[in-house]
Amino acid sequence: MDILSFIDKGGVIVYILIALNILGFSIMILKLINIFQFKKVKQTYIDSIVKEVNASTHTLGIEYLNSLVHSKIKKLESGVNTIKIIATISPLLGLLGTVVGILSSFDTISKVGLEDPMLFSSGISIALITTVVGLIVSIPHFIFYNYYVSTLDNYELVLKDEVLKRI
Repeated sequence: MDILSFIDKGGVIVYILIALNILGFSIMILKLINIFQFKKVKQTYIDSIVKEVNASTHTLGIEYLNSLVHSKIKKLESGVNTIKIIATISPLLGLLGTVVGILSSFDTISKVGLEDPMLFSSGISIALITTVVGLIVSIPHFIFYNYYVSTLDNYELVLKDEVLKRI
């Protein structure tokens, strides 16, 4: 079975999963670009925060610093929840396809009986294909989401540490 017939056999749910996968990978590429850009502009961020802290009349100290650093990191967080949503709903869509496939199989059995196993097995095939595709879409998005969030957490700590050294 070639890839196109595999996709076609999975039905509408597989097409939805493919669309989500394309959207998610597009966002992941943009987020990777953000990571590389951050490494280039990190010093600019630090200088900007130090300048704001030194010019500020705030007496809150560390809380004000945290808010400044967080505002810089917040810009990098945009779109990351979409990746999390894709990672979460993809297996659910796969499960929905499983239920639809099994339902189709039982509908076929109720109409024609078990005389032709090929008719019954097509519903099972849909069920398995959508489950597989749902997991294939979900796993890399889940891994990337966790990697990206931990990277942002690390960047936030680095910014705070560097700013504190310079104040």
